[in-house]
Amino acid sequence: MTVSDSTPKASSKAKRTALLGAMFLMATSAIGPGFITQTTEFTVQIGAAFAFAIVVSILVDIAVQLNVWRVIGVSGLRAQELGNKVIPGVGWLLAVLVFIGGMVFNIGNIAGTGLGMNAMLGIDPKIGGVISAAIAILIFLSKRAGMALDRIVVLLGAIMILLMLYVAIVAAPPVGEALKNVVFPEEVNFLIITTLIGGTVGGYITYAGAHRMLDSGTSGVENVKSISNTSILAIIVTGVMRVLLFLAILGVVAGGVALTSDNKAAEAFGAAAGQVGLRSFGIILWAAALTSVIGAAYTSVSFITKTTTPERTRNMITVGFIAVCAVIYIFLGKAPATLLIFAGAFNGLILPVGLAVLLWVAWRRRDLMHGYKYPKFLLIIGTLAWLLTVYLGYSSLSGLAALWNS
Repeated sequence: MTVSDSTPKASSKAKRTALLGAMFLMATSAIGPGFITQTTEFTVQIGAAFAFAIVVSILVDIAVQLNVWRVIGVSGLRAQELGNKVIPGVGWLLAVLVFIGGMVFNIGNIAGTGLGMNAMLGIDPKIGGVISAAIAILIFLSKRAGMALDRIVVLLGAIMILLMLYVAIVAAPPVGEALKNVVFPEEVNFLIITTLIGGTVGGYITYAGAHRMLDSGTSGVENVKSISNTSILAIIVTGVMRVLLFLAILGVVAGGVALTSDNKAAEAFGAAAGQVGLRSFGIILWAAALTSVIGAAYTSVSFITKTTTPERTRNMITVGFIAVCAVIYIFLGKAPATLLIFAGAFNGLILPVGLAVLLWVAWRRRDLMHGYKYPKFLLIIGTLAWLLTVYLGYSSLSGLAALWNS
């Protein structure tokens, strides 16, 4: 075989690896400590009826991500660059919101890695957090940081899913009851559904995979099919993880175990599989938090740099971002509750503002889409999803107002 024969194959393999990395970066960014806590609390709260909320949130997430990935992918421009082309300054507003929210949540993510290491190995949470932050920094210091990032998020994502599958099977959940609730829910809680949507495609998470895809060199009209397929798979991976976690907790709750501790997820895993369950929980929490550290740092920095910024420069800024978050964590031990509420409000604003910009580009700015004729059905489901994100944004501002007046 000649070199010229092997080059297209090597290029195709590199492209697949990059798209797989982008897919898992989005999925694992969504699967953080908050994701685990939310899923556990809601399962304890409404039981099998939570299955309906999961399915609805996944459908809305797909509607959002299909549009986000397609507009960014076809245009070849990041979200903030598109924003500035639609209305000068909007892109920078979006960048500020993402960067501030990403930094605050990353302090929480580092705290999550510390708690994960504590459950996994018994290490002091602060030391575990510092070690994990150092691991994340080493990834971005690597000479082939892009490839290292893609491979680590895929590996950790696969480990999380396999361990969660094991605990879900051992917990022996009432799968039939859960399936029945998908179609005929015993309880429909709109607040829970909107909270799930905000946690899965809110803030920086919305753009994590799409920006990684651009940086790996995949863009343009000719890549529409692979862009769309990857965006759907990213949400499905996130959905599979949530379903498995839900089933694991549901099995424990349905078995009559009352979860009363501050860490209900760890308690449930212990009840389902003893010490193995507890260690598995530690690994899952650590992997979820570490990938969220990587995703938050990568995406936040992608909003304050350009596509033309040298990769080495971007990586060094990302290293600085993680280091600052780690130092704050060392002194505080966690992100202060007030800051988390403020960051949550920023996240609530990012989705409607950013999605409005992208939908406007799809509707009205064919010049930015290289003449691509955007599918009408995508615009319609995207607009319906956007209306829901406006409600989410309003809710987050209401929370901020309550905090301000307290």
